[in-house]
Amino acid sequence: MKTPREITSELNQFYGSTTLYKHWLGLKYTDGIKYLAHEANCYWLLDAIASHQTKKLLSDPRLREFQIWHLRVKENSGILICEWDTNQEVLRQEIEYTDFPLSHIKLYLVEKVLMLTNEY
Repeated sequence: MKTPREITSELNQFYGSTTLYKHWLGLKYTDGIKYLAHEANCYWLLDAIASHQTKKLLSDPRLREFQIWHLRVKENSGILICEWDTNQEVLRQEIEYTDFPLSHIKLYLVEKVLMLTNEY
C-alpha cells in the first residue's frame, strides 16, 4: 500500500477526466476518484456519498447542482460532511471505524459527477 504522502502527490496530478465511471447507485465519477478508491481502498466512500443523494437532500436546488464533501479522519474514526458552496454544513455522518490513509480529503459532486477538487 502506498503512503499517504504518495497518494496525495499522485492525486494532485489529476486534472479533468477523460473517462467517467458509473457507480451502481447512479453517480458518475472521474479518473481521480477511481484512483483514490483503488489506492485508499475506499469504494465505501463512494457508496456513502451516493447513498446520501436522497429526495430530502436534493430537494434544495443548490445541492442538486453542487455539493462539497469532506472526510476527516482521526485515530481510525471519521466524519463525512456535506456542505453547500457557502461552507454551511447540511449533513454529517459519523464513521465509527476507517482505515482511510489520509487525515482529510475534500471532494466535489457536480451535477452527479464525483471528482477531486483539482478535477473541477
